[in-house]
Order: sequence, then C-alpha cells, then structure tokens
Amino acid sequence: MSIDLHYWPTPNGWKVSIALEEMGLPYQVHYVNIGAGDQFKPEFLKIAPNNRMPAIMDPDGPDGKPIALFESGAILQYLARKTGQFGGPSERDRIAVDQWLMWQMGGLGPMAGQAHHFLKYAPAMDPPHDLPYAKDRYRNEVARLLGVLNKQLAENSHVAGDFYSIADMAIWPWAILWEGQEQTLDDKPHLARWLDAVGARDAVQKGKALGAEKRSDVQKDRDAQKVLFGKRD
Repeated sequence: MSIDLHYWPTPNGWKVSIALEEMGLPYQVHYVNIGAGDQFKPEFLKIAPNNRMPAIMDPDGPDGKPIALFESGAILQYLARKTGQFGGPSERDRIAVDQWLMWQMGGLGPMAGQAHHFLKYAPAMDPPHDLPYAKDRYRNEVARLLGVLNKQLAENSHVAGDFYSIADMAIWPWAILWEGQEQTLDDKPHLARWLDAVGARDAVQKGKALGAEKRSDVQKDRDAQKVLFGKRD
C-alpha cells in the first residue's frame, strides 16, 4: 500500500522524499503549497497540527493499522524502523544516527533556516528588513555548525560513521544550500566530498527533484511572503 506523502519541495520535504526513494517504498504525493497557505487547511492540520510539512499517512502502520506522522525527523526514524534500512547496522551505530539526526533537527536546520530568512528573504520584503546583527548571527552559527560537520566527516565517510543513514538524508538537504547561507567550502574539503557523494546517489537526485517545477521565488512573491512570514492567529 502506498504511503501518502504531504510535501512541498523544501529541505525538510526533501528529507522524506529522499528516504522514500532510498527505501523503495511506494508513495503518493500530495502537494502542500506553503506559499499559498495549504498548510493551514483543516484536512492537513488533522495530520500535522503544527501546520508544517512534511507529513505522512501510512495505511500499513503498527499492527497493520493506519498511522499519521508529522516532523521530518520522526518520520525518518519511523521509516527506518519500518523497513529495517538506514538506521544503523548496530545498536552503537543507531545511537550515533539518532545523535546526528537530533543535531540536524535542533541545530543545522533551524540555524540555516534563519540564515536563509535574514540573508535572502527579509531584505527583499516590503518594506525591507536588512538587519546586520541577525545576518551575522545566523551566518556565523551556520559556519560553526558546518565546521563541526566537516570535522566529523574528516574521520568518517558519512555523518554517523562509515555507513549511509537517515542522518545523511536529514543533513544533506540543508548543507547543500551552503551558498544561500553565505558559506564557503574552501576550508571544508571533507564536507565538500560528502556533499558530492550523497548528491550522486540516484534516490537523492530523484527525491530532490520531486516537484521542483512548483517552487516559486519567495524573494519576489509578495503573496507568498505574507503567508510565510506574516503574523497568524
């Protein structure tokens, strides 16, 4: 039975589309146009009460009963357990995978997201919000985090060890956008090597390409800016 993937082509969405492709799981895509406000529709909020995508509905959940999940990290852990793939070959490896997955969820994802906002989107808003302190704060924190990642990859072929895992699937979609975060790879050769290696995987390419034609330029789309960045009750 196909998994219902509620998705939009963003780094968080790519995590799950990549995982589904890597694991060979059948899925049906339901696009959640976050620039148009689809994430606030009642039918989506039933499965994702935090009004964030991605989310999934698996008709073949635990005990054969349907289950809905939101939060990309939780979805990745669930799919790894469901399939027995990419969670780590040993208990120690699984602990390492969870550790780096949490690092992405609590560190790189939020910090890179804020860097994108203050470096790219806020200055393009009407009126512009060009805030040097915020730009420096998040640019510098992303640089620190990518330095941590580069150091880890100096001793391991992949993030959690010498094996490919859901930790790589979670981190790669954010790290690949280093240019938009105003970073450099000149001093991060191990990160550059890993970005290329993961990006060369067929499933990663397919997962990232899913719905790519639907993306709009939020820097120019005033309506999308109001939905994404405006105050909402």
